[in-house]
Amino acid sequence: MRAILIAALIVAFAAPLSAQDFFKGLAAYQRGDYATALNEWEPLAQQGVRQAQKELGSMYENGLGVPQDDKEAVKWYRLAAEQGYALAQSNLGGMYYNGQGVPKDDKEAVKWYKLAADQGNAQAQYNLGVMYDNGQGVAQDYKEAVKWYRLAAQQGIADAQNNLGGMYLNGLGVPQDNKEATKWYRLAAQQGYALAQFNLGGMYAIGSGVPTDDKEAVKWYKLAADQGNAQAQTNLGWMYQNGKGVSRDNNAAVKWYGLAAEQSFAQAQYNLGTMYYNGQGVLQDNLLAHMWINLSAANGSEDAHKDRELITQEMTSSAIEKAQAMARKCMNSDYQDCGY
Repeated sequence: MRAILIAALIVAFAAPLSAQDFFKGLAAYQRGDYATALNEWEPLAQQGVRQAQKELGSMYENGLGVPQDDKEAVKWYRLAAEQGYALAQSNLGGMYYNGQGVPKDDKEAVKWYKLAADQGNAQAQYNLGVMYDNGQGVAQDYKEAVKWYRLAAQQGIADAQNNLGGMYLNGLGVPQDNKEATKWYRLAAQQGYALAQFNLGGMYAIGSGVPTDDKEAVKWYKLAADQGNAQAQTNLGWMYQNGKGVSRDNNAAVKWYGLAAEQSFAQAQYNLGTMYYNGQGVLQDNLLAHMWINLSAANGSEDAHKDRELITQEMTSSAIEKAQAMARKCMNSDYQDCGY
């Protein structure tokens, strides 16, 4: 759900009464009284008050106080957007991007994002950066992507800060600069953005843009891992397995590998399979080793393809069939029933 922004709204209303009614609706909305909010905002929206039109669009998009209806949301967003209201323009761009209430149309998404971004809307600036970064609705242009990411990042948008860090890390649209990458990753990480925390942990682990510091790497991996980031969970497992920045602890390694493996992350599945094969942090078990390495291979790990054959040589045909059945059951249960 998009947040309601109320800064500097009164001056744009046609009359003080409209402003008073709008804020009555806003107070009701904020306390979860959507019926009252609708009663206050709908007449204003029909009178052409753009803030009310935008909020009515949000209510229809999210099914708050009204049946969820993307087409109706688009209708109200468009009316407000055509009056130059940046929040509505940004939201309308999102509807075109996602194909909600309208056919998916990246060019239309770019059009509306650009109108909002030019007015300083930070979310639209980030979204426009993504469009240039990926070449969606526009020709791919990393310099333009960096421009819009930077504007959004400077307004504190964590997604933009993280992406800008990636542009510096890879030298896309800017000179390659690991220190600058670390700077932007840190700003996003400090906001609790899991992917940036993982990225910052990686910078400390390899000493890129900062001195190598395994303890700092573990700190940031742990923060991201606690939020469910599978890459961070896998790397944190590896740090425990190898005693990097923490005391060696195979039980903890298995725990973190397992959490990532259950998210279908191939590297974690491979690592967990090797722990079972070697009896590290768990009882040695070729069935579970084969199962996890088989799943890893199915998810694209080349190492798993090779090692699965090695394990197979140590197993009977009936054991192999059982391990394969376990892998199918595990995958079909969305990793809820994996035999351990």
